[in-house]
Amino acid sequence: MQEELINSIPKEAWPIIRPILLNENLIVKIKSERKTKHGDYRQLPNGKHQITVNSNLNSYRFLITLIHEIAHFEAFKRYGRNIKPHGKEWKHTFQHLMLPFLRPEVFPIELLSLLAKHFKNPKASSDSDAPLALALKNFDDSNDKTYIFEVPLNQSFRLYNGRVFKRGNKRRKRYECIEINSGKLYLFNPNAEVEVLD
Repeated sequence: MQEELINSIPKEAWPIIRPILLNENLIVKIKSERKTKHGDYRQLPNGKHQITVNSNLNSYRFLITLIHEIAHFEAFKRYGRNIKPHGKEWKHTFQHLMLPFLRPEVFPIELLSLLAKHFKNPKASSDSDAPLALALKNFDDSNDKTYIFEVPLNQSFRLYNGRVFKRGNKRRKRYECIEINSGKLYLFNPNAEVEVLD
């Protein structure tokens, strides 16, 4: 597992994160891709704590996700179980844990300014920070997906789960899209990946 973790993050990050991972009550597992989340944290019935991170993430997103989940563990240890999952205690812990990694030896220059901005007030998911999410996707392996903001108005597209939508107008930050089968209106972040239909 340790070798798989080392190979999943930028190599310059390993000496910084290794001491955090030595906690005997913390179990880290690498999972196959899950469409709805990059990682998760939970306390196990035996009192230990488990973090999972998706194996398909590029090394920068993997590191951010791993630190995100470690922040849940550290916030739980420090503040107890009665805190909000992504409340001020978690945000403060996430910021503190992430700070040593925000340097050019770990992240490319083009990500650092976006990360600095993001960590002024981190969100529950880095995907909800569209500029950061798009920049991180530049380091993914190429695929045949298109982003919502690239889809022409009134063009149909399909999600990973097979649901088909038609792209509508842009609101302030998100795009209105109508589900073809139900006629319901949904809002999509600009960085949502979809498959354009002919």
